[in-house]
Amino acid sequence: MRKNIFYISPRSQRLCVSAGFIPIVLLVLLINANLFAQNDRPGPVTGGTGADALNAADEFRFGVQAYNRFSYNEAILSFERSLSLRPGEPIILDWLGRAYYRSGFEETAIRQWFSALNIYGRNSGAGMLLNARLETVANRRILLPVADDGVRYVESGRFPGRFGDVILFRQPTSVLPNNDGSVWVVAYGSNELVRIDVNGIIRDRKRGPLNGFDRPYDITRGLDGRLYVSEFRGGRISVLSSEGDWLFYIGTRGLGRGQFIGPQHLTIDEDGYLYAVDYGNRRISKFDPDGQFILSFGTRSGEFTGLLSPTGIAAGGSKIYVADNAAKVIYTFDPNGSYLGRLSVEGLNVPESLRFLSDGTILAVDGSRIIQINPQSAIVRELGIATNVRDRNRMRLTCADMDKNGSLVVANFSSSEITVMTRFDDMASGLFVQIRNVYTQRFPLLTVELTVEDRMRRPILGLDNNNFLLSEGGVPVNDQTLISKGYSYDGADISLLIERSDLTSRLGNDFAAASRDINRALAEMSNSKIVSVISASAQPRRERHDLSLENALRGSSGGANDNSQRWRFDLGLRLAATDLLPGSPKRSVVYIGSGALGELAFEQYSLSEMAAYLANNGIVFNAIIIGNTTASAAVEYLCRETGGQVMSLYRPRGIGELIKGTALAPSGLYSFTYNSRLPTDFGRAWLPLEVEVYLMERSGRDNTGYFPPLE
Repeated sequence: MRKNIFYISPRSQRLCVSAGFIPIVLLVLLINANLFAQNDRPGPVTGGTGADALNAADEFRFGVQAYNRFSYNEAILSFERSLSLRPGEPIILDWLGRAYYRSGFEETAIRQWFSALNIYGRNSGAGMLLNARLETVANRRILLPVADDGVRYVESGRFPGRFGDVILFRQPTSVLPNNDGSVWVVAYGSNELVRIDVNGIIRDRKRGPLNGFDRPYDITRGLDGRLYVSEFRGGRISVLSSEGDWLFYIGTRGLGRGQFIGPQHLTIDEDGYLYAVDYGNRRISKFDPDGQFILSFGTRSGEFTGLLSPTGIAAGGSKIYVADNAAKVIYTFDPNGSYLGRLSVEGLNVPESLRFLSDGTILAVDGSRIIQINPQSAIVRELGIATNVRDRNRMRLTCADMDKNGSLVVANFSSSEITVMTRFDDMASGLFVQIRNVYTQRFPLLTVELTVEDRMRRPILGLDNNNFLLSEGGVPVNDQTLISKGYSYDGADISLLIERSDLTSRLGNDFAAASRDINRALAEMSNSKIVSVISASAQPRRERHDLSLENALRGSSGGANDNSQRWRFDLGLRLAATDLLPGSPKRSVVYIGSGALGELAFEQYSLSEMAAYLANNGIVFNAIIIGNTTASAAVEYLCRETGGQVMSLYRPRGIGELIKGTALAPSGLYSFTYNSRLPTDFGRAWLPLEVEVYLMERSGRDNTGYFPPLE
């Protein structure tokens, strides 16, 4: 007998200890006892006649295979039939819950999982995993990184600038999150930018042009992806490509228009204009995206006494917010530099950087604390306090921002390190890992798709092969290879959902305009395509693939006008989403319509069920509103719950931004390959599979199983 097989490698041991889990050999034995006890046939066989056992095993196999084909309704039927032959079989209840969950019926899934948990027992290996899944699904509330529910942030990691005698970077002053989970760090002391991944590994260094940076201080990103870096001693701003390659300078050292003495913090407004804090000249300078000087403001004028020691700056809601750490206030201006007044925030000590979060609040550094400011109400909430346990006197925070995984990344200038802070409840609950699909067509070579999220369904980005451990029967596979990271995929699959109501029957020109904008956006995107066009009429249908997009949106394949007051939004949305299930890691249903969903909108599937169906399968819902109407609360809800957005067709900047944004949606989908070494019993055996994921102080686990092809 093998002993301690779960601790076969140092990495395996580290993952187990950090996760706080017991090796789940018990789970493997439980599965084998339930599924292989009679006639070496897979399936639930805890009692009853031999025929029932064989039929239950066959139905269970059919259900697992249907599940891995994304045929969740078929899987539910097979699991229900298997369960009728073997009532109370926990593994069937578990898989039935999985199928209901992926179908959007979360309440039903939870009931199945609770039934399975009561049979497994909460202290068993299977029970602990199932209980963790239940707690996550039952308590999950929101999707995107926000910080508005009173939970504090605590330190979860630290990236020091020194490793032994090796200097990695010195005196960080600013951070800028990237879409892949990494962050750019401005290293003032070592005159460089370093890109650090979620594991604290430096992936890239940029030192500017041939003569290098001259004390870089802050970094921001333009609407076109270009990076802007202020150089404090150089008295200028460097413009870089999206990859960090130097392009040109903005400004020179001096007192004149468009010149700087000690430029520090930067921000970009909604129209792409650049604002720079000119610390030495005590003013703010505004430039267009190509560096042409527009104006300066912030000096004494009228009722405004002038900036004394300007530090952080942020643009949002057609206002410019400027922190002054000498006056201990935050001032507001309009984009033309006109003084609007003070933001009524009390209790500031030494305000430094200001950054807008996705929910419209401001993230600020104030001494050793990170605070959140509501610009509408001026309410301040302390998110957390950064500490340096080695030397508490070495504490000068200069910048904080929220990365794509919802953690705060903080630059500590004095101690030359980056601190990562995570929500306390996320630290406690760990990671939510789900094995989505196991592809066995090329057995023994397997392809495994899985997702990694936090407890609020936010995808965890930036992981690499070293963050994962795949095991079969408790033994780590020896050739696991990460072949795909969903967040790095540069395209998207899109399914268009077209409203066929009385309200849209006379909006043919709007559909034509939408088709032109969509085609134009797709022409500028790689690896992106329209998977299907669904007409949501009284009987939703797919439009013919041989039609042009404009004709498909007009509904030319329908013959007679089938616009109706009884059009079915829910059935159309379900059909549009189903077409995306086997698609790329990034996928979106784009609804084009009036925004008023009609009296039969949720006749068969409720709003919450549709939102869950989309979210649980990684599908983003976006909406383009045509005509002179506005989006209903239901449309807003679907967008909010899945990370999408609502846009008017005739907004000044057009809808191309929405279409292109589908390729920027975060995805926590990861794909692996490995060769199985388990005996297959000619394809009849049930083979167990486990996945562990580790990220700093958090971990998560999931287990499943699969049937190899019959021989």
